[in-house]
Amino acid sequence: MSRRKIVAGNWKMNMTPTEAVALVNELKPLVVNDDVDVVFCVPAIDIIPAMEAAKGTNINIGAENMYFEEKGAYTGEISPAMLNDAGVKYVIIGHSERREYFAETDETVNKKVLKAFEHEITPIICCGESLTQREQGITIDWIRQQIKIAFLNVNADQAKKAVIAYEPIWAIGTGKVATTEQAQEVCAAIRVCIGELYDAATAEAIRIQYGGSVSGASAPELFAQPDIDGGLVGGASLKPDFGKIVNYNK
Repeated sequence: MSRRKIVAGNWKMNMTPTEAVALVNELKPLVVNDDVDVVFCVPAIDIIPAMEAAKGTNINIGAENMYFEEKGAYTGEISPAMLNDAGVKYVIIGHSERREYFAETDETVNKKVLKAFEHEITPIICCGESLTQREQGITIDWIRQQIKIAFLNVNADQAKKAVIAYEPIWAIGTGKVATTEQAQEVCAAIRVCIGELYDAATAEAIRIQYGGSVSGASAPELFAQPDIDGGLVGGASLKPDFGKIVNYNK
């Protein structure tokens, strides 16, 4: 079974609504690739204007975060129903910056994953290790723990549709990229973990991205690996280089 590649841009806290529309318009002609699902995960205030700008193109607009309650007294949060109504099909969950700065835990990630599936939004579930964890040799153990808790009470049919983004924290925004071998090793271990939690068919179906300073130059080799099904792209998603990443196979 050949898995379709997925390249998602994570804009983080960048781009005003006006800038978002300009960027979508600039990137539209550069990200056309029939072999790749293209997603721009944008700040909440940019979702509606970006969605309008991307109409009629191959660009899917996603969210960078979502709360796990339907509605209520949660000032500043965004519900899955709000994302549904806006036409959002993807949401990033558990990015390392959310974990570091906003106290997200494996347990809250799991709640958000379950709620995303309930609303038929595809979660892009992030996992990754710090430099200390990598140096101490506990990378695989750490990632397996993150995956196992994130997928608690998720059934196999749901899991097949999920996207997992492996991002070594030490490679995010640092210009350091995990070697292709390091990235493939962890993505393969994630697939093994999914196989243990579910079965071989689910492990074969799930898409696993690599993230962390992905560029037009590094994408072809990374995406050629047997267990890497695309990328979650930070800084480069705000530039024309994103088009080269999407068109890694051209």
